Amino acid sequence: MQFRQQALSKLQSPEELDLPVRFARPQGRLVLAVTLAVVAASAFWAFAGSVSSRLSAPGVLTRAEGSYLLQSPYAGQVTAVLAREGQLLAPGTPLLRISTDRGDRTVAVVAGGRVTTLVAKTGAVITTGADVATVEKVTHPDDPLVAMLYVPGGSGGEIPVGAPVDLSVQSVPREKFGVLRGRVQAVGRAPQSPAQISGFLGDSRLAAEFTRQGNPVAVLVRLERAPAAASGYRWSSADGPPYPVDSTTPVTGAVHLADQRPVDWLLP
Repeated sequence: MQFRQQALSKLQSPEELDLPVRFARPQGRLVLAVTLAVVAASAFWAFAGSVSSRLSAPGVLTRAEGSYLLQSPYAGQVTAVLAREGQLLAPGTPLLRISTDRGDRTVAVVAGGRVTTLVAKTGAVITTGADVATVEKVTHPDDPLVAMLYVPGGSGGEIPVGAPVDLSVQSVPREKFGVLRGRVQAVGRAPQSPAQISGFLGDSRLAAEFTRQGNPVAVLVRLERAPAAASGYRWSSADGPPYPVDSTTPVTGAVHLADQRPVDWLLP
């Protein structure tokens, strides 16, 4: 009987206009306001904000013309080493004297440059085609250094020419002197094989290291000059290291890629 009485009451006043309506508790309104504020801020950031990213890659300091590996055309015993590491030689300058079964022979540099590595030693017995030296193609000791980075093949297209690059130099403590500054000068069009890298750097060991994860794309980085600094180049610290940096020094480069809007990640 009680339920019937309630039903009759509802039929008499179906809208219950005489009862107050509660939309939400104060705590619920606060949560709703915070949620709407977060959504609005996220939407604004997605369209107006930007996100910067970096691409890290190994490399080496070298000269723009690269280096070459000098090999002996003769087999025999080295009787004299006629140059020293670091020496700048003109094209055709004798480097070694070798005693062969047909008499003494001289091994000369093919192209002029600086001897960076001298493998052959006096008294050593070598075979035809043996590596005897690495010669850096440079005409003047003050020719500027460059950094050659080797990035994964699929990442080369993301790097714009002119992008800033921070270079951590293996021989320079980063926590004390910071990083070397540079900018991308050129990006290779196709991945390079170990033979191509070795042919440019004159170092098969480095070529094997740079191709461990597949054939990479070469990225040429021009170093920013600072004549007043001891190294001759600009660093993130005030003056950089109090000594020069040399070619064939390993580096790790962080390339600053173009900023992107977060919404671009969602749009095709």
